[in-house]
Amino acid sequence: MIGRSTRAIAAELGVAQATVHYTFGTKEELYRAVMERLTADLIAQVEQATPEQAGFEETIGALAAALWQTVREQPASHQLLTELMMFALRTPSLAGARQAHYRDVTKVAARIVVEAAERTGQALAQPAETIARYFLAGFDGLVMQYLSLPDEEAEQICLGALVSAVLALADGRLKPTAVPAEAS
Repeated sequence: MIGRSTRAIAAELGVAQATVHYTFGTKEELYRAVMERLTADLIAQVEQATPEQAGFEETIGALAAALWQTVREQPASHQLLTELMMFALRTPSLAGARQAHYRDVTKVAARIVVEAAERTGQALAQPAETIARYFLAGFDGLVMQYLSLPDEEAEQICLGALVSAVLALADGRLKPTAVPAEAS
């Protein structure tokens, strides 16, 4: 999709090129709409799969499992979203869409963390947004590995380790180490 002409995109969609231009105006607007749709679908799937009455650890595990299921069942969607995010890094007109994606996904993950903590009485050693960002950073790395060099056994171990690290960060067992601002 990225780098293809609107004519090729229209042909793949089975519509007239004029329809693509009329509906979206520019390719960047089409890309923005696709990013927004993929983000909304991902959030809906995760929200639907997150348990409402589970313990804190089970909730974080279910969040990871639900997200990972979307990767395994819809690798093309994750690949497209990854490609669009990389393209958006180089396209100033898509900066808002890129930022909105991460803001929305982080907000949902942080909300799930807060709700689970409140429901279970789990004290958080770090702000929920920090915990969510840490989780999503690790998850994004696992997605890239899955898309590039799949290894189901290693991925399951890494996903479990990510959940363990997130839980340790949340309850204070994992103490972030100060990192120098500049390399020596």
